[in-house]
Amino acid sequence: MIKLSELQVKEVIVISDGSRLGHISDLEIDGNTGMITALIIYTKEKKSGGLFGKPGEMEIPWNKIETIGSDVVLIRNPGKTTIYEEQQQFFE
Repeated sequence: MIKLSELQVKEVIVISDGSRLGHISDLEIDGNTGMITALIIYTKEKKSGGLFGKPGEMEIPWNKIETIGSDVVLIRNPGKTTIYEEQQQFFE
């Protein structure tokens, strides 16, 4: 079994192009089954218009994970992911 704290130090990388998405910040868990449904990742994308970018968050469905290695988590092409940054701006 792996702890969340151990997952948080692993970088998430897309297999198809080698792009680095960021690090795991949290997990999404199904309340009924107790199973992990998604990884929540801090992204390193910069906002336009500012000097320094604030990291946003993105959700990667669990079924997109190919393997969890000692240093990285490899995922298949995540396709369209949910970015929470837009929702956060709504509540600010």
